[in-house]
Amino acid sequence: MTWYEPDGQRIYYEDAGRGDAVVLMPGWGGSVVDLRRLHAELAAGFRVIAVDLPGSGRSQPQPRRYPPTYYLDDARLLLGLLDELGVEVAHLVGFSDGGEEALLIAALQPARALSVLTWGAAGQIVASPESLRGLADLLDDPPDELKPLAAYLAENYGVAEARIMASSWAAAMTAIIETGGDVSRSRAAQITCPALLIAGTGDPFCPPDLVRQMADALPRGRFVEIDGGHDLHLSHGRWLAATIAGWLGDH
Repeated sequence: MTWYEPDGQRIYYEDAGRGDAVVLMPGWGGSVVDLRRLHAELAAGFRVIAVDLPGSGRSQPQPRRYPPTYYLDDARLLLGLLDELGVEVAHLVGFSDGGEEALLIAALQPARALSVLTWGAAGQIVASPESLRGLADLLDDPPDELKPLAAYLAENYGVAEARIMASSWAAAMTAIIETGGDVSRSRAAQITCPALLIAGTGDPFCPPDLVRQMADALPRGRFVEIDGGHDLHLSHGRWLAATIAGWLGDH
C-alpha cells in the first residue's frame, strides 16, 4: 500500500505504468478498486496514479465530516500529492466527485493539466430539497435511485460510519447549493487544456444539459452524451475504457 500523509491525513494511492501521468479519481464514497479494470488498461501505455479521495476508499479520516469547502480543500491536497510524486503535468480523469476534482485542479493550476476527462461531473451542484433529504437519510430511508449507493456504503464502511458520512456530505451539499452551487463553473475560463465531459442521458445527479453547459463554457471543451446513467464505468465499461484511451492518446 502507498500513502501520502499531509497534516495528519492518510491518502491512499496506487502508482503503476510508464509514460505521461494520468491521475484517476473515483467518486465520493468510492474506491480505486471500482476502477481497477480501467486502471489496468490505461497502465499499459501511461503512468496511472489512482487516488482514493479523502474520506473514501482507504483514505482517512473515516468517517469524514465534510466541510462546505471540501472540493477546494481536496483539490489542493491532490495537487500536493503531485508535488510529492514530482509530477509536473498530468492528464486528469475522474468520475462524479473525482471528475469535479479534475476540473477544479485544472482551474487552479492550468499549466499542470495536459487534459481533463470526466463522467458524471458538471462543475456545479444542483439538487432539489427532496434529493438532499434523501442523501441525509441515505442509510435509513434511501430513495430508489440511491439504494445501490446506500448498499455499497453499508457494505464497505459499515452502517454507522456510512450514516455519518452521508449526513455530513448532505450538509456540505446543502451549504454549497445555498451559495450558488459552484464548484468549478465560475472558473471555466481558466481550464484551458482540452477537456471531454461525458454525461449519461439518464444521469439523475448530473443531467446532460448541465454537463453540456459546462463543456460549452470551457475554452477547449467537448461534450459527449451516451445512453446510460451516472455510473458509466459499470454500465459501459468497455466503451468508456476505449474512449479514455483514445482521448489520452490524442492529447
